[in-house]
Amino acid sequence: MLTLVTSTVIPSSPLGPEYALRTVTADDIPALARLYFVAYDTGDAATSIEEARDDMEASFAGDYGALWPAASPVIVTGSRIVAAALTVHRAPWPDAPTGAFIIELFTDRTHRRRGLATALLAHVTGTALVAGHATVGLRVSEDNAAARSLYGSLGFRPPVSGGAGLAARGTGSIDR
Repeated sequence: MLTLVTSTVIPSSPLGPEYALRTVTADDIPALARLYFVAYDTGDAATSIEEARDDMEASFAGDYGALWPAASPVIVTGSRIVAAALTVHRAPWPDAPTGAFIIELFTDRTHRRRGLATALLAHVTGTALVAGHATVGLRVSEDNAAARSLYGSLGFRPPVSGGAGLAARGTGSIDR
């Protein structure tokens, strides 16, 4: 896994008219679990929908740091969540960079390559940096070239020191 950080607010392009961005709530857990399960190849993030739900519940319970709802946007089309970013003020892992940290960012496979991940990242960076965080971090699988390319194009870079090899979860399935 690679750890990347940015200290820049990412500009957002308008979403298509079929999409709306809002912040996450605990009521979203079942929908997030379904999306989380189908966004990844089976076994990459969860081996069952039940495991995906457990992971989403753990996220809301603070197992990966205190979830920051204001910096955790979801994108919906109709009433269906098709993309999400879950962010904490500080990741709990000792080798994580200081600052806001995106613990998950995932997009429905049928809605990829439409600017949804960029919109999520724009919301997270705007919220976090305006709130006083110096950086926003995330981690991505080294073999996820699409996600790495997107993150790099938006200014995410390896941290100056530390932050590699996080003992966390997720692989950044935004654009696989």
